[in-house]
Amino acid sequence: MKSVLKMLPVASLALGVALGLAFGAVPAAAQQAAAPKASPAAIAAAKEILTMKNANALYANAVPGMVEKVKGALIGQNLNYQKDLNELAPVVVQQLAGREKEIGDGMAQAYAAQFTEQELKDLVTFYKSPLGQKLITAEPRAIEQGMAFTNTWAQNFSEIVASAFRAEMKKRGKDM
Repeated sequence: MKSVLKMLPVASLALGVALGLAFGAVPAAAQQAAAPKASPAAIAAAKEILTMKNANALYANAVPGMVEKVKGALIGQNLNYQKDLNELAPVVVQQLAGREKEIGDGMAQAYAAQFTEQELKDLVTFYKSPLGQKLITAEPRAIEQGMAFTNTWAQNFSEIVASAFRAEMKKRGKDM
């Protein structure tokens, strides 16, 4: 089983990028080591913020997604058991249903580690304000547009970089 786990990413790239953009990327070990125990009120405020930001949409399918990834890896190592593993996948999903809530709890802990209880309460107040509501609605589109721009820029810039390499190679008498 250890070899299966080595082959699996902890989270998909898209989920990692989304979480990183939405909540900042802080190593879990650093959070746990540096974070004092948050108060229940701080955790509650953090959960309220995450609910308002619809953060659960980021991990709603984490259990079935991980079951599929592990199943695929197991099938790759045990082709004779493909039929059985395909039949068992829904059973495993059912057995582990609800475990994605652990992600939400961890995210709330991460928020509570980064913000004081009062700051979290102030954020709740902000997100309930008209501007906060607009941010919740518009921010995903702004991030999407920003990522689309970045992708286009990267494609265009890669051509500029390639041209620079070709020009430098030509100076060395080597055509590319």
